[in-house]
Amino acid sequence: MKVVVFETEEWEHQACLRLEPQHEVECTRERLDPHTAAPYASTEIVSTFVNSQLGADVLTQFPRLKLIATRSTGYDHIDLDWCKAHGVAVANVPDYGDSTVAEHAFALLLAVARNLVESVERTRRGDFSQTGLRGFELRGKTLGVIGTGRIGRRAIEIARGLGMDVVAYDLYPDEDAATQLGFRYADLDEVLAGADALTLHVPATAGTASLISDREFALMKPDVILINTARGNIVDVPALVRALSDGRVKAAGLDVLPQEPLVREEAQIFRETSTDGYDLKALVANHVLLRFPNVIVTPHIAYNTQSAVRRIIETTVENIEAFGRGEPRHLVSLA
Repeated sequence: MKVVVFETEEWEHQACLRLEPQHEVECTRERLDPHTAAPYASTEIVSTFVNSQLGADVLTQFPRLKLIATRSTGYDHIDLDWCKAHGVAVANVPDYGDSTVAEHAFALLLAVARNLVESVERTRRGDFSQTGLRGFELRGKTLGVIGTGRIGRRAIEIARGLGMDVVAYDLYPDEDAATQLGFRYADLDEVLAGADALTLHVPATAGTASLISDREFALMKPDVILINTARGNIVDVPALVRALSDGRVKAAGLDVLPQEPLVREEAQIFRETSTDGYDLKALVANHVLLRFPNVIVTPHIAYNTQSAVRRIIETTVENIEAFGRGEPRHLVSLA
């Protein structure tokens, strides 16, 4: 089968060549979108990262498509309904970065708790003033964890190691994990009201879209810290701007934003005949967030360690090999 692997770095090409000669393999740095799809119309298997948007406008350009092998755990960038209707299987990488993402969440939390970015910027200017840089320690504080899957549980382990109390919310509580790791479950409102810091570890679904919005911010303690390394649309960004502006939220550490491709390349808006698919208000709010001195935004790098990216490409290659053998694995959408 013909395989095209999008959004690749040079080192990934060698790993993908393992698929030959059973498959015809091509690697490209391009991300897949409506403007880059046409040259690859004969492809039967595509592999992308989350920066590609695989909606119907892209997928209809692949009449022979059989498998999408996304190099991510999340798959909200793929139109699963279209795939099911057209017999296209979708496979993901379910387990590659539990520690990687959880550690980045704490990097963000520690950075905002201790004003690290402003401190470094001052000293680089030769300014060693400590005015306004007093932080707070995490020991004895309460961390609210929304989502206790693999990443959420690893975040809880780290928090307990730092001497934090943990209260968590999950649709499907794991009481054995709670006993083993030393935390307790509560309903969402109680978690929001009791946490000194909140970290989000839920997938992007219809049920988690704008999970944290004006109502939820109103329930939080004054001066709470919000950390999001999950998906951008879990947080209502205009509501976060309002909460930061009125002091309800002390600081935020964000590795994800809604409509990330547009933040990177806003000219994309002007290539389209319609802006119906874009939330322009959220896009403006993203730029407002970037100017808040008490907000740290990283460019979706929580997953990005040497160990994790190697696990991603290895699992993806294995997913494609298994599909080619007629033994598909890690399917999130079965054709």
